[in-house]
Amino acid sequence: MNEVLLRSLTPSVLGVLVRRGADFAAAEDAVQDALVEAVRVWPADPPRDAKGWLVTVAWRRFLDATRADTARRRREDRLDEEPVPGPAPAVDDTLQLYFLCAHPSLTPSSAVALTLRAVGGLTTRQIAQAYLVPEATMAQRISRAKRTVSGVRFDQPGDVATVLRVLYLVFNEGHSGDVDLAAEAIRLTRQLAAAIDHPEVAGLLALMLLHHARRAARTAPDGSLVPLAEQDRARWDTKAIAEGVGILQAALARDRLGEFQAQAAIAALHADAPTAEETDWVQIVEWYDELARLTDSPVVRLNRAVAVGEADGPRAGLAALATLDDSLPRHTAVAAYLHERDGDLATAARLYAEAAPKAPNLAERDHLTRQAARLNARGSR
Repeated sequence: MNEVLLRSLTPSVLGVLVRRGADFAAAEDAVQDALVEAVRVWPADPPRDAKGWLVTVAWRRFLDATRADTARRRREDRLDEEPVPGPAPAVDDTLQLYFLCAHPSLTPSSAVALTLRAVGGLTTRQIAQAYLVPEATMAQRISRAKRTVSGVRFDQPGDVATVLRVLYLVFNEGHSGDVDLAAEAIRLTRQLAAAIDHPEVAGLLALMLLHHARRAARTAPDGSLVPLAEQDRARWDTKAIAEGVGILQAALARDRLGEFQAQAAIAALHADAPTAEETDWVQIVEWYDELARLTDSPVVRLNRAVAVGEADGPRAGLAALATLDDSLPRHTAVAAYLHERDGDLATAARLYAEAAPKAPNLAERDHLTRQAARLNARGSR
């Protein structure tokens, strides 16, 4: 059984059912039933036209479900609408499904879950494992999302920015359970980039590739985090870096700068440096200035303070940090790092210890705790 083939056909089959008049929730359920039937039947009797087979079976399942809830006359009318088995039209509805799943009426978490289910082809169990929540909880979330978009006209979806934000959220979930969400986000974004000519789609794909290229070097054998400056750059994926840089350069040449292109440019400068000491921090600060102009994000300004500390010295970084709200996530951790760079080890150790409980995940909390312990050990000598 070719799971890749089934996954690739899912969006197109779902789109056919929606165009035929099925509401999104019922169509999605029917397609999932058809996929289960394919897993059972195809190994012994593979169809000549995989998509046509899936459309026929899914439509029948949809009709069966409809007939169960309607009067006999309506059931017979529906039966006459069943498509004749045979080759299905070569129409790819993947792009439309992206936009429907990322509709503004959905919360970000619901949009991500629905995208993974309807476009990514993942099961509810796989998505639940990736998010570390019970399968029933994820099933409810997906069901609510499907109900929300069921009344949305198929030609009135969300915009490109919403779709990109959803894919960015999927990528940032990283890896947990048996589903690699970072790799899944790259796969989905590749599909989108092939379907739509948009510099920010290219920028997001480049950003994902450049970040993913460093993945193998981000953790030590014991699972602890390895800061960028300490990573073994020989373990970086040079093929992914080259692809990401190439995609980014083509996007930037169109002179329609967006936030994902700017983020990718920063990632490219890190990837281009043979060593941490050779990083072009001055140019990185300039890109952060562009990114801050585009987004007006306090998180971007926090990251810029780190870059300023590297380019102009830790005290300049602390001065930039002083202009920001100290309640920002990771603000205390950044302050600790800059104080350590400035030689104030006692303050840095205290701040690392204060930052640890505020960390968004266990790996980062453990890293900050170890940093505090390291500096305290140095101070006691």
